[in-house]
Amino acid sequence: MTTLSPTKARANLTHWLKRAAAGEDVGILCGDKVIALRPVQVFSADSDYAKHEYGVTDIELDAFVKRMDAELERDRKAGRLRRYKGNLNATLRD
Repeated sequence: MTTLSPTKARANLTHWLKRAAAGEDVGILCGDKVIALRPVQVFSADSDYAKHEYGVTDIELDAFVKRMDAELERDRKAGRLRRYKGNLNATLRD
């Protein structure tokens, strides 16, 4: 592993990020610890995030969405929801 001080890493950060992205082990010292630079998978869709973060199945996620949609509709009909129009104080006064 290539280990760098924060100063050395900052001086040429793009270079080190590219090397880490290519699979090289790169670490930056932070006190007495080494913090590794590694690529991570990013989930762009909400459903992908929920499945990955919480380990839910498609069926569980669909059931949750249906429950929340129904709850929001009940709250809307009961007048418990307010539309935010960019002024928090005015919204809270209403």
